[in-house]
Amino acid sequence: MNQTHLDLGHTNNTTVRDIACGEQPQQRMESFGAAALSDTELVALILQTGLATREVLDVSSRLIAEAGSLRGIASWQPVDFERLKGIGRAKARQLAALVEIARRMMKPITDEPVVLNRPELIAEYFRPIIHGLEVEKFWVACLNRKNRLKKLVEVTSGTATCSLAHPREVFRVAIREGAIAVVCVHNHPSGDPAPSAADLQVTRQLRDAARAVDIDLLDHVIVGRASADPAGQGWYSFRATGIL
Repeated sequence: MNQTHLDLGHTNNTTVRDIACGEQPQQRMESFGAAALSDTELVALILQTGLATREVLDVSSRLIAEAGSLRGIASWQPVDFERLKGIGRAKARQLAALVEIARRMMKPITDEPVVLNRPELIAEYFRPIIHGLEVEKFWVACLNRKNRLKKLVEVTSGTATCSLAHPREVFRVAIREGAIAVVCVHNHPSGDPAPSAADLQVTRQLRDAARAVDIDLLDHVIVGRASADPAGQGWYSFRATGIL
């Protein structure tokens, strides 16, 4: 794992039959390190409490098969893990928490604050943050005079109504952080970044509020996936389309 990415797509998966009799994941990790373990063995180390080695390897193998790959569990919630026999509620919550930790570890790390002055830079910065999310989230990126990121704040999560974010919440954050400008970002779990009527309404409200408090709304960007975007970009910029 390097600074900016946690590889959830490791492919050297091992089935239960491939593991030598009596050779346990704990022993292999002690001898060769975590990088030498298969996907199945890594999951087995998390699930091992209360199950025999052979049983836990079988559950781990079925989990990865159900998800399609280790990367496939990036969008799983506790209820998804609980569907598998052998995984209880407590372990399901633990697995979901580990997935969220992995997502947060994927956030870019740089020596200097990142510049967020163009939609493609904004989308690139947010892609690892939104990876695997199945709920809509809204962030405010507070910027300094050089459009460098001072603070990123998640304002809402899981909103399914037209009130994606209220201007009061957005600019309360901006004022508190002493932002000269802000970039608003939210994701579309479907992957298609085309704005909805609610997105347009919120953006116009944000534009008017920004003028009232004299804080520049540099852009509002919706981030999705290039594969689900008819335009092939994977993002939509309200500034680039002339709405801001």
